[in-house]
Amino acid sequence: MTVCGDARVSTDGQTPEAQQAALAIAGCTRICAEKISGKARANRPQLERLLKTLRPGDQVIITHLGGLARSTRDLLNVLNEVGEAGARFKSLA
Repeated sequence: MTVCGDARVSTDGQTPEAQQAALAIAGCTRICAEKISGKARANRPQLERLLKTLRPGDQVIITHLGGLARSTRDLLNVLNEVGEAGARFKSLA
């Protein structure tokens, strides 16, 4: 089982370090970090890579829902992919 974290910030003034630290404390052994707008998921190569490598029993952890998806529809799509891979999902906030 792999515990994967996803950290994203969208502006130049932000850094993902605080999210990465929280994810490490939560037990993530693999953390994907991006400094990119979350408007279009196609623009999130690290998230796509994470989702494609999920295996049954893995867990995806995020620090907050807004960092993962910009809309309810996108959030549901991501959660569906996590579930179809047999993985679990957890938000720290």
